[in-house]
Amino acid sequence: MSARPITTRRPVLADLLPGALSRDVALVVGGAAFTGIAAQLAFPVPASPVPVTGQTLAALLVGASLGWQRGGAAMLLYLLAGAAGVPWFTDAGAGLTGASAGYVVGFVLAGTLVGALAARGGDRTPLRMAGTMALGNLAIYLVGVPWLMALGSFDLTTGITKGVAPFLVGDLAKIAIAAGLLPTAWAVVRKIRDERE
Repeated sequence: MSARPITTRRPVLADLLPGALSRDVALVVGGAAFTGIAAQLAFPVPASPVPVTGQTLAALLVGASLGWQRGGAAMLLYLLAGAAGVPWFTDAGAGLTGASAGYVVGFVLAGTLVGALAARGGDRTPLRMAGTMALGNLAIYLVGVPWLMALGSFDLTTGITKGVAPFLVGDLAKIAIAAGLLPTAWAVVRKIRDERE
């Protein structure tokens, strides 16, 4: 049997759960809430006004496991509800202000992108998942860094120094975690299916 090309539409992990609309609503709300919980794992970075948090990893895992529509919707719900006052941004914060706000906006783009890549097999092997996560991180930076630069009146070099460089080691760790988690989940799914056949 030949391997399917990566461009073929495949199910994401959420597609394996029974249900339809009620399932999708629960997954979107759950994905937003999971990101809000992960946002509370925050550590200040001396060289940056933006802290290291668990929400980046959560946003990318939500996108990859839910797919582009549900993942993007979960991140949009997280963004809009937090902007409206739900205290689930970092340090139980709310409102779309501050140095981190652009990164939160970037989660919507990243969740959608990562979900689309997962639906094309980008979550099935550690190498593909690492690439998927790297692109998701890049999407977050593409929104977050210009926002930070505008807020702080920084030039590009300062924006990268304060908004990217302090987080690269953490990003590598998050990529490694995701590269282990999702392919392992798919391996378990395949094992269960093989045992049932």
